[in-house]
Amino acid sequence: MDGPFNPSEHIRLLMDWPKEGVIFRDITPLLTKAVNFRQLVDLFTQRHLATKIDAVAAIDARGFIIGAPVAYALGVAFVPIRKKGKLPGAVISQSYTLEYGEAELEIQTDCFSSGARLLLIDDLIATGGTLVAAIGLLKRLEAKIVEVNAIVDLPDLGGSARLRQQGITVHTFCSFVGA
Repeated sequence: MDGPFNPSEHIRLLMDWPKEGVIFRDITPLLTKAVNFRQLVDLFTQRHLATKIDAVAAIDARGFIIGAPVAYALGVAFVPIRKKGKLPGAVISQSYTLEYGEAELEIQTDCFSSGARLLLIDDLIATGGTLVAAIGLLKRLEAKIVEVNAIVDLPDLGGSARLRQQGITVHTFCSFVGA
């Protein structure tokens, strides 16, 4: 390896998917090569080795791919934030708008204690709608969000700026200009 690991070198661009005019940032090549996947998880983990975190929360489904191994590596709990209707027991929900329509997220009400310090992980920040909904759920359960992390930021779509305007610390490992 000639330098530090750069996730952007392993992200495939798919034109006009899932609809015409969209450039889809496909993280699959980061996951399907063991060395890439290990280095990706290490990027997230190393960033937080010295941070006091009680749990890693991640968003269904691609956030789970990174969030679960990061929680394991950090030795903390994993908190799934799922799409509506996927979690048993007592849940709270939050609806939101995304680039291609509307959706709803849920979280179990007993998955962490009030005041818990959480790292929130997803794969990509576009408009920020999904992350804003997840943050709303976590705050309703009185979590302290230490930081939001994602692999990719699409700054032209305004999501990371939207999160920062809410006082959320955001870190991504690469960004792509243009929608």
